Amino acid sequence: MTRAEIVRLARCVVRRPRWQLVVAVPLSAWTLAWVLGQLADEPPSPLGLLAWTGIPLDSASLWARERVDVLAWLATLGGLSWAATTERGQLPALGGWLAVLVAGEAAGYEHAVQRAMLTMVAFLVVLAVVSITGRRAFVVDRVAVMPKDVVRAGITAAVLTAVVPLIAVGLALTRLVRPYVTKPPRQLKAVDVPLLRETG
Repeated sequence: MTRAEIVRLARCVVRRPRWQLVVAVPLSAWTLAWVLGQLADEPPSPLGLLAWTGIPLDSASLWARERVDVLAWLATLGGLSWAATTERGQLPALGGWLAVLVAGEAAGYEHAVQRAMLTMVAFLVVLAVVSITGRRAFVVDRVAVMPKDVVRAGITAAVLTAVVPLIAVGLALTRLVRPYVTKPPRQLKAVDVPLLRETG
């Protein structure tokens, strides 16, 4: 997959139904704040980031930590959701990040993110191994798992998942810079018009 294709995938993140963008922007900002918060001396939890709202979330955080054995499995589901992300179906990436946020509240950032990433990689490795047996299959005869398709789908899922925390920032910067950017005129497509012969 070339760099141009990766850039194209990153741009297609915002080409989704409006209701998905409405959900994606706050989830993106929340996820990015959580990821960047890990650089602090005392990294905040996902719910700890929402303390500024004044909503009493201490009991919810305590409830999550008491159920760490169960909620940690949400990171595994998050990784599988990331792996299920496609160019036309980007909702699993959002659901995966939400699952990782919940798992991170219970088990911590490192455990939740690493578990989700390992799950996604393990799933893709299993598919890659399975695809070796189908590399010479004729797709017209039966459904087959092809190595090139597995690699392409895996890279697509990884890129679309990785840019979710950047959606809010990207949209804000685009909106800020748009009035100051001059776009070149669109090139008109050449239209072939058959020549008519002159008749006397």
